[in-house]
Amino acid sequence: MPVTLQDVAREAGVSPATASRALNAPELVAPARREHVRKVAAQLGYRPNRAARELITGRTGNLCLVVPDLENPFFAAVAKGVQARARALGLAVVVADSEEDGHLETELVGRLGAQVDGVVLCSPRMTDEALDEALARDVPLLLVNREHPGAASVVIDNADGVRQAVAHLHALGHRRIAYAGGPAGSWSDARRREGLHRAAASLPGTEVVELGHVAPVFDGGVSVADLVVANAATAVLAHNDLVALGILHRLVARGVRVPDDVSVVGYDDSPAATLVAPALTTVRVPLARLGRDAVDALVNHAPRAARRRTASGETESPAPVRLSVELVVRDSTGVAATAGDA
Repeated sequence: MPVTLQDVAREAGVSPATASRALNAPELVAPARREHVRKVAAQLGYRPNRAARELITGRTGNLCLVVPDLENPFFAAVAKGVQARARALGLAVVVADSEEDGHLETELVGRLGAQVDGVVLCSPRMTDEALDEALARDVPLLLVNREHPGAASVVIDNADGVRQAVAHLHALGHRRIAYAGGPAGSWSDARRREGLHRAAASLPGTEVVELGHVAPVFDGGVSVADLVVANAATAVLAHNDLVALGILHRLVARGVRVPDDVSVVGYDDSPAATLVAPALTTVRVPLARLGRDAVDALVNHAPRAARRRTASGETESPAPVRLSVELVVRDSTGVAATAGDA
């Protein structure tokens, strides 16, 4: 395993920030301490990440992560991945919650972007025009869970996750599947809707019932659960696990049996998915890896992409880092009642 800046700092008895300055900005460190850190680094065989050093010495050694809702387990897990990878590179992370507000998100990027060396923008709710303005700023910007012209990004295969879920439900005999979507401005929700209709069209007799856009929280699921029953759907796919858990809670409260009467599928595989009865069938997303890869992509690609845009006005998007997802089958899905009665 490669020696990290964290290892050097620990062995030298200094903070990662001091170790970083000793190796990358030596004029900021007292000579004796600087030489001590350098000696330890040489003894351990530490080889600095050139791209990371380029970002670190650019200005502050700090990154900013902006998320829509820290109470959502999806974003909390991504944040942990971002912080772990940044820490290994000797970088600090400022985390900001935009409260699902695209205008506040734009404000945060403008205000904090000037104080850090790069911004990780997770599932941004801001408009395309606002993103264009953010990308035009001097600070490198990396998108998680959204693609946009001119921006480096790390995304998951949203459509394939939905395809796996629909194929699973179809195999269980479900032909009328409801979808409880995410926020209207969600890029990932739009990709999942596209994948959902494409998957349904490829499977004979499968019909999709759109339940509209709901808040990506527990109460959002509660608010649409009655529509699942009213539309005679035998299965429902939710935008995320929180919405799925809200649906499951309301269905059980109504006396609807899950999965005997209605099957429920979530998306993300958050820790809460296994803490309910029945345990939630869901699409597993590599949340921590999303965060780690976001930092790597920001350090390695976003700064150079930003310089190219400044020099030549390019708007062509760098190829996104696309992560695979997988369906995890648990107790909330079962054979459709109509199929079992046939």
